[in-house]
Amino acid sequence: MKLLITGTPGCGKTTLAKKLGQKLGLRVINEKEFALNNAIGKFNDENELEIPLKVIEKKINSFLKKNKDVILEGHVLCEAKLKVDAVILVTINPEDLEMRLEQRNYSAQKIMDNVFCEGIDYCKKHVQRNYPKSKIIRVISSNNPLSTFAETLKKLEMHAK
Repeated sequence: MKLLITGTPGCGKTTLAKKLGQKLGLRVINEKEFALNNAIGKFNDENELEIPLKVIEKKINSFLKKNKDVILEGHVLCEAKLKVDAVILVTINPEDLEMRLEQRNYSAQKIMDNVFCEGIDYCKKHVQRNYPKSKIIRVISSNNPLSTFAETLKKLEMHAK
């Protein structure tokens, strides 16, 4: 199985990917780690990795041809067209996202940018453009990661049928 987990930073993608990977026996690959391991992108003045979308999309799709049983996880990947079996789109209430990002000491500008993106369904719109409806599984992130995980497992089982 090849899964993509995407959504706004802070919505719970990484936690969900790790739990699903353990439960389903899938290798979890983070977009930033993949980019760094494959010398894709460069760091900007704010020390953030800027990843060229077409380059990482091509590299990941090449990787997916040779590998199965993998979960790809990252927010930039909502803009990519990847050869996956399903896309798990994690969404969150913008107010909950704001609190999470404040707890993580994000800058006021990053909080505003990410809350805005969640508010306008940025990742959702990109996922809907790039994948057929039949491949998209939307999960609403709660403040309880185990609850989000359980909901995702249930939706994945329904998707597989």
